[in-house]
Amino acid sequence: MFLLAITCAFVSKTLSGSYMNSMLTQIERQFNIPTSLVGFINGSFEIGNLLLIIFVSYFGTKLHRPIMIGIGCVVMGLGCFLKSLPHFLMNQYEYESTVSVSGNLSSNSFLCMENGTQILRPTQDTSECTKEVKSLMWVYVLVGNIVRGMGETPILPLGISYIEDFAKFENSPLYIGLVETGAIIGPLIGLLLASFCANVYVDTGFVNTDDLIITPTDTRWVGAWWFGFLICAGVNVLTAIPFFFLPNTLPKEGLENNADIVKNENEDKQKEEVKKEKYGITKDFLPFMKSLSCNPIYMLFILVSVIQFNAFVNMISFMPKYLEQQYGISSSDAIFLMGIYNLPPICIGYIIGGLIMKKFKITVKQAAHIGCWLSLLEYLLYFLSFLMTCENSSVVGINTSYEGIPQDLYVENDIFADCNVDCNCPSKIWDPVCGNNGLSYLSACLAGCETPIGTGINMVFQNCSCIQTPGNSSAVLGLCDKGPDCSLMLQYFLILSAMSSFIYSLAAIPGYMVLLRYIYLGLPAALRGSSFVPALIILILLRKCHLPGENASSGTELIETKVKGKENECKDIYQKSTVLKDDELKTKL
Repeated sequence: MFLLAITCAFVSKTLSGSYMNSMLTQIERQFNIPTSLVGFINGSFEIGNLLLIIFVSYFGTKLHRPIMIGIGCVVMGLGCFLKSLPHFLMNQYEYESTVSVSGNLSSNSFLCMENGTQILRPTQDTSECTKEVKSLMWVYVLVGNIVRGMGETPILPLGISYIEDFAKFENSPLYIGLVETGAIIGPLIGLLLASFCANVYVDTGFVNTDDLIITPTDTRWVGAWWFGFLICAGVNVLTAIPFFFLPNTLPKEGLENNADIVKNENEDKQKEEVKKEKYGITKDFLPFMKSLSCNPIYMLFILVSVIQFNAFVNMISFMPKYLEQQYGISSSDAIFLMGIYNLPPICIGYIIGGLIMKKFKITVKQAAHIGCWLSLLEYLLYFLSFLMTCENSSVVGINTSYEGIPQDLYVENDIFADCNVDCNCPSKIWDPVCGNNGLSYLSACLAGCETPIGTGINMVFQNCSCIQTPGNSSAVLGLCDKGPDCSLMLQYFLILSAMSSFIYSLAAIPGYMVLLRYIYLGLPAALRGSSFVPALIILILLRKCHLPGENASSGTELIETKVKGKENECKDIYQKSTVLKDDELKTKL
C-alpha cells in the first residue's frame, strides 16, 4: 500500500513539475517578462526545496514519515493553486498587431496604401524595443513555485528511506525502479496536459476565438497555462489522502512471521523513544552532518549530481522553446513530441535498471561503474545533436533580400525596397506573413499586399507587389514552414534524444544505490563534461573500500582466509562437532 501511495505521489509531483517547465514560454508571453526572469521563477522551486531539505531529510525519519509526506502533497497543491491566481486577477491578454483594427482606423490601414498616411508608424526610440513588464502578477507564480518546492521536500527522501528501511536488501532496487517509473508517468501526463493547454487560447470562454488572427505557431500566442495548474492542485491534494492512514513503521520484509525478531524490533523502538526523550532529538544532528561532510565518496557524488542536474535543468526547462524556435513548430507540438519520444524510453530504462540490480545482485562498486560508464556513453551521443539543426527562417529584409538571396544579418538593415517604399509601412511591427513564393515578410504591408480576403486566421492577402511569382501573388498569416529538410532534422534529433534518455535512465537506479548505501547545447556539454572528473575519482576511491553487500564469492574468500588463520579453533570445533546433530552442526558452522 505504501509503494502504491508513494508511486502516486511521485506521479503527482512530477506531473506538476513537468507542466511548469512546459508552460514557461506561455508565462513569459503572458506577463511580457524577459527570459532571465523566467529562469529565476523556474529556479524558485529549488529555493523552496533547499529551505527545508536538510531538516526534513534528517528529522523526518524520526517523525511520522507517511504523515509528513501527506502534508507535503497538500502544500504542493496549495502552491499550484497560487500559480493559477493571476489569470483571475488580471485583465484579458492583448497581443500587438496591425491586422487587428479598432476605433476609427480604416479596415485596410495595415496594407500597402500608396501616398497614404500610416497612423500606426511607431517611434524610432530604440528603448521601446526592450520588454516592459505588464504586471507584477508574476510574483504569484514565483511564490507559488517556492511553496510547491517546500511541499515536495519530504516526498523523495522520506519515501525512499521508508522503502530502504522495510524492504529486503535485494528487493529495494526493484521497488525504487517502480517508484521512479511513476516519476516518468507523471511527466508524460504533465506534457500531454501542457500540450493540450498550450493549444487552447488563454482567454478562451471570455473572447470570441474566431476573431483571433494568430495561431499556436505564432510567437504572440499564449495558451491556457492557468488551467493545468488547477488540475495539478487537485491531483496533489487527492494524492495526500492515503498517507494519513499508513503506519509509521512496518516489520522488515521477509521477517513478518518471525515473532522473536519482531519482538526485538519493538524493544529497540522503545529504547530509542526513551533515548529521544532523555537526550533530545537534535543531539546527534551536527555530528551526523559532520560525518557526511567528511565522507569523500558521498560528497563527490553530490558534486557530480549538482553539475549534472544544472545541465539537465537547462535542457528540460527550455527544450519546448528550443524546438519551437529551431524547427518552427508550435509550443503544443514541441511539448507533445518531448513526451512521446523521451518519457517511454526513460520509463523502460528505469524498470530494466531495477531488474538488473535485483537479478545480478549488483554491489555498490559495480553500480558505480555501471552508472559512470553508461552516463559517459550518453554524454558522447549528446554531441551528435550539434549536427541536427535547421537554418534560420528566411525573413525578407532581415536575413534575405527581396530577390530571395540569403544575406548577412545587420542591426540597421534596410527593410524597405522599391516595391514597398511608397506604402507607408511601419518599420518595427512584427506581423509576419508567408508569401506563395516560400518567403516570409515582416508584415503584409512590407510584402506590398493591397487586398485582404476573409477574416481571422483564414485571412489571405492578394496583389502583393513584393512577392515575385508568376500569376497572382498572395500571402497568408504566419511564418513559412522551414521545409522537409528541417522536418527530417527534427526526426533525427528526437530519435537521438530517445536513445540518450534510455541509456541515461539505465544508469539512474545504480546511481541511487551508490547514494543510499553510504548511509541549450553548449552549456550542458561543458557542465556535464566536467562532472566526469569527480565521477572517476569515486571509482578510484571505491576500489579501496570494503562495503556491505559484496558478492558471495568475495565473502567466501574472506571466510576461507579467516579459517586458515585459526586452524586450532577449527580443530576444537571439529572435535566437539562429533556429538552434535547435523542441524546443530550446520547452525554452528
